[in-house]
Amino acid sequence: MCEDGKIVKCGAKVQRKNENGNENENFFLSLHKITTDMKKIIGIGNALTDVLVRLQDDESLQRLGLPKGGMQLIDDARYEVLAKEMLSLSPVRSTGGSAGNAVLALSHLGAPTGFIGRIGDDETGRFFRDTYQQAGIDTRLILTSGRSGVANTFITPDGERTFATYLGAAAGMTAADITPRLFEGCELLHIEGYLVQNHEMIERVCRMAKEAGLQTSIDLASYNVVSDHLRFFRQLVTDYIDIVFANEEESAAFTGTDNAEKALESIASLCRVAVVKLGKRGSSGMTNGRKAYAPGSQVGVVDTTAAGDFFAGGFLYACSLGLDLERCLRAGALLSANIIQVVGTRLPDETWQQIRVEMEKLR
Repeated sequence: MCEDGKIVKCGAKVQRKNENGNENENFFLSLHKITTDMKKIIGIGNALTDVLVRLQDDESLQRLGLPKGGMQLIDDARYEVLAKEMLSLSPVRSTGGSAGNAVLALSHLGAPTGFIGRIGDDETGRFFRDTYQQAGIDTRLILTSGRSGVANTFITPDGERTFATYLGAAAGMTAADITPRLFEGCELLHIEGYLVQNHEMIERVCRMAKEAGLQTSIDLASYNVVSDHLRFFRQLVTDYIDIVFANEEESAAFTGTDNAEKALESIASLCRVAVVKLGKRGSSGMTNGRKAYAPGSQVGVVDTTAAGDFFAGGFLYACSLGLDLERCLRAGALLSANIIQVVGTRLPDETWQQIRVEMEKLR
């Protein structure tokens, strides 16, 4: 059962008590303790490979016509121009994509995971697939001809990242690709907010996941994507989503208020669990009318790429252990603090070992 917003293990289901103390509805994640027979946490998103470069100043972004901190979709011609621009900047490559990053973090923590996406039959696609399989992720990938997706990532001196994303094969994922079999053996679906740009496809994903009995979480992805698809986003959350992750800019775009606490309350009124990430100030969450807060970390920032994605991974892992909301937030902060100290999404094995030790201390 769940008491006063606490998320606890209760076998196959987790439920919420009403004011009279009666268990009246499925409340949170039907996730069990991490074991080899636990059902998968599966993500769906753009299967992208990040190509990351560090810039000397913000002026370079202006010259390239990229809005700092945002995500801009680019076509083949623009991709070729930026690829040449990046060659002289010592690019670093790692797997990317919002939902994919969260799944990668979950897998390194020991959770059984899967990923749904679309890749091209090329070297970049093979790099993406092999990296995930080596991490133990069940890759439910749709293979097609053409170039695989690439997220050109520009990191400014303050650690902020700006994306110029070439979706490539990832953009070809359609509603017709989504079948019930993709969700077999899974218990939670984590959705990448960037996918809302394909309304038909993402609504089919959410509907099928619910019909299969999965709980759903979503990361709002980017403030400009939220603004461009606000009405659809709000309807999607209201009808299908159990857990919403947002940073301050995204929560403001979603709710119309730049007051983070009010934005949290507004989002929580539409779903079961709302989380607003506050950067260095920490994170706040709300469930069942109760709020929780976890402080941020004061570590040095090298690259904020995947910070929010790893936060979601840590949070969902803690949920699977039945930890309360505050410890779920702290688990998210733990992963986020580590990933911002490196470029890209690769952490050394010894770092993962230490993270797992720290995660055990939260239990």
